[in-house]
Amino acid sequence: MAKGKITSQSNIEKDLWILAEPIAAACGCELVDVEYVKEAGQWYVRFFIDREIPVDHEICGKVSEALSAALDEKDPIPYSYMLEVSSPGIERPLRKESDFQRFAGNEVFLSLYAPVEGKKVYQGNLAGLRSGAVILLIDAREIAFPLDQIAKAHLVADI
Repeated sequence: MAKGKITSQSNIEKDLWILAEPIAAACGCELVDVEYVKEAGQWYVRFFIDREIPVDHEICGKVSEALSAALDEKDPIPYSYMLEVSSPGIERPLRKESDFQRFAGNEVFLSLYAPVEGKKVYQGNLAGLRSGAVILLIDAREIAFPLDQIAKAHLVADI
């Protein structure tokens, strides 16, 4: 499993994460997410990167070139695919423990594998991470969600 990863991924996505994380870091970026999906009959491999200064076309190209060379060398995917590298956008996914600490104080959306208090979807203010659980503040009440029960999590755009 990749360093700090918490939400689920396919085996190919895990392998892609392990391959891409050091490449993104060498380019001065953080790997935020990896997708391996089939859309309209075409396979896509998507890498989402972030950094202190905004992600632009130049850094996406630099990371894409480095990833393309590594993917050609390792050949971890059995099908032809389209490679995409981009910013995660304003509703950035939260996938690692460090994400839940870094973005404390922000509004987040959580989707769970199993219901907590009868619901599988929550939105609230991220209070942080304690004892292996994500803490959301909802209606002045803290609710804890074990990391292994979170299917998806992302920031909510403040518009």
